[in-house]
Amino acid sequence: MTSHDPESTLDVDMLAASLRADASDLGAYTEALAAKLSEALPGAVRVQRGRAGLFGPKRVQSIAVDTGAERFELRAGEATVETFCARVSGGIVLKTEPVGTDEWLQRLSVALAAAAGRSVTTRRALERLLDL
Repeated sequence: MTSHDPESTLDVDMLAASLRADASDLGAYTEALAAKLSEALPGAVRVQRGRAGLFGPKRVQSIAVDTGAERFELRAGEATVETFCARVSGGIVLKTEPVGTDEWLQRLSVALAAAAGRSVTTRRALERLLDL
């Protein structure tokens, strides 16, 4: 029988809730999510920004998070968000599937918690994300 050490695992639901916060304003949500993930996992997150018009501010167009065997991508439009999960092997995307935002957040949280279980550095970074 194995003992459960709460110090060594992250609460997946808490992580998902942290990533889900501020979802009512889509523009602010994608900016906040990009900032949180980039701060917590600087080497694993790519954020693409672009301008809607000639002089407008740069806004998040996509966020991609690589967790090793999976890639999680969010694509932001003017009033919509599309989320995708992809299987990756050797750096090559094998299969990409669209998923709902809640499922995407849950699957991302599970993958990040698993990565945190394998790496003390990742766990500390995600704990900082929960404190943001």
